[in-house]
Amino acid sequence: MSDPLLHIEGLRVEVEGREILKGLDLTLDKGEIHAIMGPNGSGKSTLAYVLTGRPGYEVTAGKIAYNGENILDLAPDERAQKGIFLAFQYPTEVPGVSVVNFMRTAYNATHPDDQKSAMQFRMYLQEKIDLLEIPTELVDRYVNQGFSGGEKKRNEILQMAVLQPQLAVMDETDSGLDIDALKHVSAGVNKLANDEVGILLITHYQRLLNYIRPDKVHVLMAGRIVRTGGFDLAERLEAEGYAGIAAELGLTDEEIAELRSAEAKV
Repeated sequence: MSDPLLHIEGLRVEVEGREILKGLDLTLDKGEIHAIMGPNGSGKSTLAYVLTGRPGYEVTAGKIAYNGENILDLAPDERAQKGIFLAFQYPTEVPGVSVVNFMRTAYNATHPDDQKSAMQFRMYLQEKIDLLEIPTELVDRYVNQGFSGGEKKRNEILQMAVLQPQLAVMDETDSGLDIDALKHVSAGVNKLANDEVGILLITHYQRLLNYIRPDKVHVLMAGRIVRTGGFDLAERLEAEGYAGIAAELGLTDEEIAELRSAEAKV
């Protein structure tokens, strides 16, 4: 039996001495889409950053195995070369660097055995643009400079299409999107979902899951996954909010606020 794509066991993470993740367990296989839902301060973005190796997050216990390999000692670029991708909640502007040059550099850095010339890459990129129905002129602009919220997120999906990761971590991809932009971005994710990629969707709201149906929905609160279910769990959260589950766990507003404060500091 092959190893799961991603296996997290007993993960505990501190930020500036405060514990954010408190024994998180999660297993994701290739071909699966899992949604992580939870209120602000629950540890969702911390999980995304720890998976991709962002500095400032101290793993104090537990393990993260990716294709059976412990990745905790790998640098962010080494994880990217192994096929781990992060779509940011707030994509950064990179003035003076065009999208096409940025993506070619990223592709060649993560695919050392398949270096592409400028012409080869432009042809490859055009295939992805056509697949996702993205305006061609977008890639000739500077990375995210002057982009609308929808354009930034569609650019992230284009990066995912170009890099072809095995594990795509999508940190609140629906943040700041109107309904039309949400439909475009969701359609792009659905086109890229296949048996060779595992997708971890991080979101507050059910609305994203109306367009990208997950195989499993996990509720992350107080630093650990406290509920796992199907789409009906997301519907419950939309109807009732997180207060009911917080009450079941015995969490106070002060405890949730403390987690939110700690996570926001990094």
